[in-house]
Amino acid sequence: MEIADLTKKRIIDYLNKGKRFDQRELLEYRKIEIETGFSKNAEGSAKVKIGGTEVVAGVKMSVGTPYTDSPNSGVLITTTEFSPMASPKFEPGPPAIESIEVARIVDRGIRESGFIDFEKLSIKEGELVWLINLDIYPINDEGNLIDACALAAISALQQAVFPKLENDKVLFGELTTKKLPLTDKIPLTQTFHKIGNNLILDPVTEEEEMSDARLTVEISTDKKEDFINALQKGGNVPFTVEEIHAIIDNAFKGYKKLKEVFNKEIKSKK
Repeated sequence: MEIADLTKKRIIDYLNKGKRFDQRELLEYRKIEIETGFSKNAEGSAKVKIGGTEVVAGVKMSVGTPYTDSPNSGVLITTTEFSPMASPKFEPGPPAIESIEVARIVDRGIRESGFIDFEKLSIKEGELVWLINLDIYPINDEGNLIDACALAAISALQQAVFPKLENDKVLFGELTTKKLPLTDKIPLTQTFHKIGNNLILDPVTEEEEMSDARLTVEISTDKKEDFINALQKGGNVPFTVEEIHAIIDNAFKGYKKLKEVFNKEIKSKK
């Protein structure tokens, strides 16, 4: 039997007993820490740690022309870069498919939730709008980069401010106190992994490598109801209908817990 098969069997044996190697519950996150405002050169920045996984995100604002199909809306450009600094499995060069996927997941959750009021980013109707450049960089990968990147992105946007604008030109390095036009629909991401017949959250590297499939659920909420903003499936093994229902149910429950941690971390850093 291959080493990988032995490792997977051992992990599944633990999960079947409701246990994990680090003593967590199957649907329990590692410790989450958020640090904001660590970069003086960005309009907004955040560093997020989920266990040993660490990600930084930065917001840079510029101005430009709007898209023709949304002439009165600002623009969001989300990018991620997976470098060998974060993990030996990442290679230098053009963005790999994994980093492109994460950027799209994060971007979609922000857009579909309505977290940013894009119409308030218009400067001159049909001519000039604010462009939000959201850059995400994992600096250490010990599992669950998707959720860590999404949380870093939201944290950076949450405390970002506009730079000064004179004669339609940005005065980089000179910041105002005006924050981005955000709503209370905070989009938070939870990625569930299937290993054998078990569903887990926040896998460490060893668990992630043995994952048969994953499903990322992006949720936001307002005072009236909860919303699923996006779903992203990964892996070759399908989920059963029952498993999908279980994931959705646990995602809504987990959203409340995750939002409490987010609010507590953000407020404690102010």
